[in-house]
Amino acid sequence: MQVRIARQTARLDAVVEFYRDRLGLPEIGRFAGHDGYDGVMLGLPGTGTHLEFTATAHLDPPRPHPEDLIVLYLGDRPAVDALLARSGTEPVPSANPYWDRCGVTVEDPDGFRVVLVAEAWARGEPA
Repeated sequence: MQVRIARQTARLDAVVEFYRDRLGLPEIGRFAGHDGYDGVMLGLPGTGTHLEFTATAHLDPPRPHPEDLIVLYLGDRPAVDALLARSGTEPVPSANPYWDRCGVTVEDPDGFRVVLVAEAWARGEPA
């Protein structure tokens, strides 16, 4: 199985710049004018999953909630610190204190949260 996680944005260029250029997710595809939508797909290395961000004029984008999270397991604290510096953002307190103990939380240009975890996730273990 492959998975695509899709979300609409009113700030496509800024969101793509954040995830691609600052967090380092590779761009794997893009489209424009497809039934009124523009979009960009970004890979999540080491997984069969990718993120898709779309923009359209006929729907309002979703509003962020503090528990809407993308969690990136980076493996160690130096990797988190490097990506945090590259992101150009300041950490925000997580709604769930667990995430503050194992990493840092940042917000993308739409206000959705990304957790940078200083551990590797072992399958079968609770996240």
